[in-house]
Amino acid sequence: MNANQNYLFSITAVATLGGLLFGYDTAVISGAEKSLELFLIKPLGLTSLIHGITVSSALVGCILGGVLSGFFSDTIGRKKTLMVSSILFLVSAIGSGYPEMLFFERGIPSIELLLTFNFYRIVGGVGVGLASAISPTYISEIAPANIRGKLISFNQFAIIFGMLVVYFVNWGIAYGKDIEWINETGWRMMFISEAIPAALFLVLLLFVPETPRFLVMKNSNEKALGVLKKINTNDANARNIFNQIKESISRASTNKSVLSYGRKVIIIGVLLSVFQQFVGINVALYYAPRIFESMGLTKDASMLQTVIMGAVNVVFTVVAIFTVDMWGRKPLLILGSIGMAIGMFGIASLAFFNIIGMSTLFFIILYTASFMMSWGPVCWVLIAEIFPNKIRGQAVAIAVAFQWFSNYLISSTYPMMMEISGSATYGFYSVMAILSALFVWKMVPETKGKSLEEVEKIWG
Repeated sequence: MNANQNYLFSITAVATLGGLLFGYDTAVISGAEKSLELFLIKPLGLTSLIHGITVSSALVGCILGGVLSGFFSDTIGRKKTLMVSSILFLVSAIGSGYPEMLFFERGIPSIELLLTFNFYRIVGGVGVGLASAISPTYISEIAPANIRGKLISFNQFAIIFGMLVVYFVNWGIAYGKDIEWINETGWRMMFISEAIPAALFLVLLLFVPETPRFLVMKNSNEKALGVLKKINTNDANARNIFNQIKESISRASTNKSVLSYGRKVIIIGVLLSVFQQFVGINVALYYAPRIFESMGLTKDASMLQTVIMGAVNVVFTVVAIFTVDMWGRKPLLILGSIGMAIGMFGIASLAFFNIIGMSTLFFIILYTASFMMSWGPVCWVLIAEIFPNKIRGQAVAIAVAFQWFSNYLISSTYPMMMEISGSATYGFYSVMAILSALFVWKMVPETKGKSLEEVEKIWG
């Protein structure tokens, strides 16, 4: 490999901090949601639907951030957009942990305070939406073709690692404490803890370069070639990549429409995003402690089970990292869909017969492990690489916006669906997993080993 591996991996590591914060921000709610229900929902006489909307409120911001990511990344660049997201994470962490700040008396629930809490969660969600689109895009635009899948998969590893870290943090904050302290103070500390990685992300971003493909789009050719020479130890190879990028950008310069390469590539990107969420993964992630408590576990034990589940998720994400560039994208996605379908069908069957125990834990782990070795990382790999250079910012924004809208729809309706029928709820996710396998088999192209410019030629 003609690449400066130390430099390449260091800037990839900084970019993946966006993924870590993505995971941290979306999973921190799992340890705090029951305390929030007792603090802000029940005292105000609000319904389970309002609770579901509050738990999922960050996803509104994620949708907005996804929509805005194309504008920001094409205007101020990939790097500066990530810096904006880090600032939003920082504001959200402090505001969510102490929503009374500036305007309200501490500990007094009100509709206004509930709205303020949701506002801060939405601010963090915008940060997540930006980072979820731009972190994999940034990595795809700096990575050599032969290891691009692996490097983008590190972003998913960072997402899952961020979830695992926050599971540990939540468990550590709650461990040995009485429930009154957790409901009064503990949940606040869970949110505020995110400020540490957010500040680190902002500082480290000051030391990474802009991507060469964005620099070429902005006619900063010398800077682009300089970045490519730092990434590639062979100057001739760097110049060859630079010429391919120039050709790609100039070829598309006459038509800037997001549909300039046809509708099919956009439809595939959108459906990848939709299926990644409709299989129900974030239900398992956001409501994990509640699911384990329904199995008869104590609060401490249920938090510990989420740590175990998070560790399993990390292990199987590593499986994807080491296989995505060998096996290819399609085989992993189809295999994962089959595993998820079996896992969710098992949970649905147990729910139908009202069987709750270790068998439920087995099927949950089978389901999440199948997702983490396939749709978790590989969906982001494909979204980051299937779109042509000229429309990548806009197209990724569309795909990510659909992803977060689907996430919000699935997550916010889960409590209400469970009140109707747990078996039917999990059965629905099983059917979606089967449909996702058929979609990949019929529509998704294999991109393993192709440069971004070669992938672009698939769409003519």
